[in-house]
Amino acid sequence: MPPFEQIRAQVAEQARTGAAPVGMRLPTVRRLAEDLGLAVNTVAKAYRELEAAGVVETRGRHGTVVAASGDSSRQAAAQAAARYAQLVHGLGIPPEEAHAVVAAALRDTYGEA
Repeated sequence: MPPFEQIRAQVAEQARTGAAPVGMRLPTVRRLAEDLGLAVNTVAKAYRELEAAGVVETRGRHGTVVAASGDSSRQAAAQAAARYAQLVHGLGIPPEEAHAVVAAALRDTYGEA
């Protein structure tokens, strides 16, 4: 199997199973190519095919992320998370603190210790 197809298949499977959750940022094309020892064009081709299939979306300077590919509840959650991220960024709250706030809210909501 060609390397670009291996990348495409692995990312698609991780998105399908939730191992790569909606909104997860993928490595840049250059970074992944470097990490895997592949040509940049090989990784770029895989990303293009994933985007054409709706598995990922490119958000300009915000990078390539796993798309909400039709699951409305996951899409709504991804949109809410994006709004939250913008809010805390605008408030100057560091990512670690923003994560802690979400974790506490989830514990409260789900009743976990």
